[in-house]
Order: sequence, then structure tokens, then C-alpha cells
Amino acid sequence: MRHLLPPLVTIALLAGCTAGPDYAGPPEVVSADTGTRFVRAGSDVSASDPVVAQWWLLLGDPELTRLVEAALSGNPSLAAAQARIAQARASIRQDRAGRMPSLGAQATTVQGRLPGLDLQGGAPPPSEQTNSDAETDDSLSFYNVGLNANWELEFAGGSRRRIEASNAQAAATVANAEDAKVQLTAQVASTYVNLREAHFRAEQFEAQISLQEEILALTYQRYQRGALPLFPVGTANAELEMLKSQLAEAEADIAVLSDALAILTGQVPGSVDAALTTARSIPMPPEQVAIGDPASLVARRPDIRAAERSLAASTARIGVAEAARFPKLSFTGILGLGGSSLDDVVDVGEFSALAIPRLQWNFLDFGRVDAAIDQAGAARNEAVANYQQTVLLALQDAERALARFGQQRVALAASMQIKKQADVAADLNRQRFAAGAISKADLNRALREQQQASADLVRAKGALTLAWIALQKSLGLGWQEPVRDQ
Repeated sequence: MRHLLPPLVTIALLAGCTAGPDYAGPPEVVSADTGTRFVRAGSDVSASDPVVAQWWLLLGDPELTRLVEAALSGNPSLAAAQARIAQARASIRQDRAGRMPSLGAQATTVQGRLPGLDLQGGAPPPSEQTNSDAETDDSLSFYNVGLNANWELEFAGGSRRRIEASNAQAAATVANAEDAKVQLTAQVASTYVNLREAHFRAEQFEAQISLQEEILALTYQRYQRGALPLFPVGTANAELEMLKSQLAEAEADIAVLSDALAILTGQVPGSVDAALTTARSIPMPPEQVAIGDPASLVARRPDIRAAERSLAASTARIGVAEAARFPKLSFTGILGLGGSSLDDVVDVGEFSALAIPRLQWNFLDFGRVDAAIDQAGAARNEAVANYQQTVLLALQDAERALARFGQQRVALAASMQIKKQADVAADLNRQRFAAGAISKADLNRALREQQQASADLVRAKGALTLAWIALQKSLGLGWQEPVRDQ
């Protein structure tokens, strides 16, 4: 008994350890000093933390809300992401079940012949047996019907590390699915805003075409009276054809954008045309925009969370590789009815039991385990670099979105001033036309400039809303806090 104690103590100590490094968290990319404020944040944004919620509701457009909800429920890409989550969670259950013993029913027969082995115990010497008796003594038959059990024990915690890696990878899969929602909602909102701008652009071109047709007709009348040469007629006609071309482009944009919204919501092209034929004004972002700080962005964005969980999984896989250095103990057992003849399997008195413990330790593998450990370590280093790159790109994305958002606010203010001046000029030209100071063609040209200023203002509004949507996406908004597996 004393001789068994040292091996048992060693086995107990090994069973209590876990190979590989413990995960200590991701490397610090944003420090407490540099993560207090975005560099490109202007005075038009707030440093308070944004609400992780349905940001598109802030635009106050019921049609946009309906499209986003339809996309979240019907987009095939999100369905594929959910299927990947189900696969990852099933893998966790499989790894956890692998630590438990397995029990199953089995029927076993063993037939063998072992020359020179006397299985008869007290039988006469081989020289005194007949040939048939010798064959019988050398033969082995075993029949069994019952239960078999298998259980493998790892002394270095390889299974625990494998489950740890599966949990982390499943969390990364959930974060990737949430990131897909962020991308999808932003894409739906951007496409919707572009569609509304295209609708307004088409209306403006139609109005300008009507005015230009009058200009062309008046110019041609003056040419016929000899008051003008032919050249102004050609110029007016060229401007009319250009407007018709721009109208056709706007109508094509409407068709393309409508089909894009149909696909994003999981429908065939043309399915949303009827619901989007009515022109609507472009939704505008709220006056107050909360962005938080870089540190909160790192903690919030789902793509960064996915990269961090992938790093945790790769760290745990180092332990899986290192566990191969240590021994494994497996048990195989058979319980049932059986014996040396088929009749024994139905005889309740012939109870048989077989236990086979097996200790395996690959102490000589010519560097296979070392290579696997090096490979896992290199994969962890790659995950560290990927995490750092993801954080840096996320910060760049947010800074770029902030710069564009500030620039579009300035551009919108300028467009509003130009529109006011065009309105004043149009009113003055109407008065001059009523007084007979200018011709109808001159008035139409002023009205065309007013229409163009209106179109430019709508385009500036659309650009500001698109910049705001890009900012929401860069902040990682639009997802719900996932529940981590325990």
C-alpha cells in the first residue's frame, strides 16, 4: 500500500492543475490619459455616453423604423449569424459532455486461437492430447451482452481549457452577430436616406425641365423673329437634354436603392416599391449628439468584443496544446451476461464484468507537442495583433466620422444661406417680371436657380444625416448587451 501512495499523490496533484497560461485580459491600447476625449470631437457633440439602443428611432421616421425592423427579422445574413451562434453553443455542450463518462449497450463476441496456451488448467500435457483436444485448448471464445462504459481523465486540465476556449469563441460569435446588426441597421438607414434624396432630386429635375422647356420655346420664338441667332437655341436645348439625362439618372437611383432595401429586408427586388413611392422629407438627426469617449467605445463596439474573445480563446488553446505533455488515464468497463458459449448470454447466473484501465503518456514524440504549443502561441500572438488593429481601426473610424459630421454641419449651414439668397432673388425677379423689366425666360432662369438651390439644400441635409448614421455605426450603437454563457 505504501508503494502506491507516491503515484496516487502525483496523480492527484496533476489532476488539480491546469496547463497553459491564464487569460489576463487584452493589451491596453487606449490609456486613461489618451482615452478621455476624441481628437476630432467639436463643440457640437456631447462627451456623455450614448445610449446603446435603437438609435434610428431618433430620426423620427416611421417608414425607416419599419424597414429596420423588417431587416432585423428577415435578413438572411443575420439568420446565418444566428445559425453560427447555435453551432458555437452546441460545440460548448459537446466539449462539456466529453468530460463525462459514456454508457451504452453492446454485444461482444471474441474468437481467438492462441497456440501453446493451455486454457484447460488441469488438462493432460499437450503430448498426451489428441489433435482435436489441442485445437480446443488453444481456442478462445467469449460472448457478452450488456453495458459498456468509457471515461477518460486528463491530469493537466486540457478539457477544461478546451471548454474555456469554446466559451470564448462562442462569445466572439455572438459579438460578431451583434456587429452584423450594427452594420445592417446603418446600411438600411443610409440606403433609405439616399432614396429619399433621389426622390426629391427627381422632383426637382422635373420642375426644372418644365421651366427649361418654356425657356427653349421662348428662345426659339425670338430666333424666329430674328431677335437672336441660332446659337442660344442650341444652348437652351442642350441644357434641356442634360436635365432629362439627370432625371433618368435619379429615376435609376430610385430603382436601385428600392431594390437594395428589398434585399436588405429579405425580400425580392420590387417588393418595397409600392410602400416607398410617396416622397418624404429626409429625416434629420437630433440637435444633441452624445458620443462618449474612446475608452467607452472600446468597451462598447461589438467587433472589438469579438476580437477580445478570440484572443481569450487562443490563449486557452495554448493550455490545450500543453496538456498533451501529461498523462491520460482512461477506463473501459463491460458489464453484462456472457461466457464462453452463446447459451451463457441468456443465463442470468452467468454475470460477467471486465475492467480495463489504461494509462497513456507520450513522453517521446520527436517534438510534436512542442510544435503544437509553438503553433498555439503564435496563434495567440496573431490574436493580440488583430485585437490591437481592430481597436485602432475603430478609433480611426470614429474620428473620421466625427470629422465628416462636423464638416457636413458647416456645409448645411452654407447651403441654407445660399437657399435664402436664391429665394430672395426669385422674389425680386418675379416683381421685375410683373413690372415688365425682364422677360419670362429670365424669370424662368432665376426660378431654375432657386430649384437648384433647393436641391443642393436637400442634398446637404441628406449628407448630414448620412454622416450622423456613420457616426452611430462607428460608435458601435444599435446592438443589445449579449448574455454570456456561464
